[in-house]
Amino acid sequence: MQTSRDKYPLAEVNQPRGRHTEPRIHLRWWVEVLLVLSFYAVYSTVRNLFGSESVSATRALANAEKIISLEKSIGMYHELEIQHAFLDYRWFIQFWNLFYGTFHFAVTVFALVWIYRRFPQRYPLHRSTFLCTTGLALVGFGLFPLMPPRLLSSCGEFGACLASLHPYVDTVTDIGGLWSFDSGTMQSVSNQYAAMPSLHFAWAAWCAVAIWSTVRNKAVRVLVAIYPVATLFAVIITGNHFWLDAAGGLLALGVGSLLASILLRARARLHRSSTRP
Repeated sequence: MQTSRDKYPLAEVNQPRGRHTEPRIHLRWWVEVLLVLSFYAVYSTVRNLFGSESVSATRALANAEKIISLEKSIGMYHELEIQHAFLDYRWFIQFWNLFYGTFHFAVTVFALVWIYRRFPQRYPLHRSTFLCTTGLALVGFGLFPLMPPRLLSSCGEFGACLASLHPYVDTVTDIGGLWSFDSGTMQSVSNQYAAMPSLHFAWAAWCAVAIWSTVRNKAVRVLVAIYPVATLFAVIITGNHFWLDAAGGLLALGVGSLLASILLRARARLHRSSTRP
């Protein structure tokens, strides 16, 4: 008879050993799918409850100016020159528009399924970290609405006139991509100022952390390590984020990981106490 160790050899070998072992993980795929989808539906609803037409553009602009001033003060405000260095290469920009719009979800879903299928003992921690990180991003979006660089290129985009125009390019609108946020419907239901922290970068970093220890092939590990770097480049060149947004994403991931660990330890203690004779 095939044992759990035979089916998931690495999942158990890599678990910490001691006098007190954690209860065996019993996962049901449909429960996990419902959990993640339900959480994301709630997240999307809350995030977009007050779309761009309802969020104060003046406040979002003021926060963008604060980010730019802070980056200038520490010598890291180079987003504009990086974007302009590649604008003449239309196919290159279109690739990164495609990357920005698709890999964010595709790679994240793959990582969740990969860990669930191959390393179920690790899945609860990674899933909980992912959910906590995403939830924390909502806090950032609410406390610090931020106008992304791509919206700093014109006056009156969402009812605000910039005090000082920044010649960024909205690459999806001006060069091309899979979708656009410029329609009135999208403006009303999508929060264009949900930029701090960068959930794109937070999820990419989470994917790299989750997958790295599960693979041994050096070439695959290189790809795993490159993915968050490529995502960072994508969010900058497309004008969707500042460097500090990415830093905020890493902070959200770190705090999310800590919260997930605390919650799982608390759950394990409750389980042990409930099973004592």
